[in-house]
Amino acid sequence: MKQLFIAFLFVPIVLYGQNKYEIKLDSIVSPEDAKSFIKDNKELKGKVIVFNKEKHKTLLADDLFKLSRGGKKVVKSEYNNTYYKIVDKKAIPHNRVSYIFLDGNKMSFGEIISKRQNIIRLYKNGYRFEDLAKRYSMDRNASRGGDLGWFEDGKMHQKFEKAVKSHNTDDIFTVDIENKKWHYVILKTHEPKNIEEITVLRITEAKP
Repeated sequence: MKQLFIAFLFVPIVLYGQNKYEIKLDSIVSPEDAKSFIKDNKELKGKVIVFNKEKHKTLLADDLFKLSRGGKKVVKSEYNNTYYKIVDKKAIPHNRVSYIFLDGNKMSFGEIISKRQNIIRLYKNGYRFEDLAKRYSMDRNASRGGDLGWFEDGKMHQKFEKAVKSHNTDDIFTVDIENKKWHYVILKTHEPKNIEEITVLRITEAKP
């Protein structure tokens, strides 16, 4: 009987600890709150992560995208409990293009004009842009056939983004950013679209 009484005394203490922790998580309603929480609870391994629905295809990301803003998920392992809370959820406009980069530090502008004219002529004669990018592009993205992937406003140079938005899908065009000596042949490969992104607070708590 004495052992049973002690057990009953212990249960409320455990439950109170769990409730207190849940209340802390429930009080976080924005990315700013999440960053403050991490700063104030350094004993926990906390991080704010942004998931993009087009770029993140893991099972964890799929589960998190099913949650609404404020939703939580707990992943338990032998040594840790990891908590995920959705602190922001929104759809953001994105564009997608492929490009060929020509470096003005290594070629004269006359050579660049001639090279771009030849690239555009080959493309219009049936060569795949992907193959042309692998052959002519002068940066690491050449290995991907020039595909830039989905990018949101503000991620690329302003002049680059303005040109992309001013053209239609399947247009091929050139862009020069003279002060940096960056020169491009760009193919607009996709219609703009809104892509869902979630901002997630991740907290890892070591088990006692």
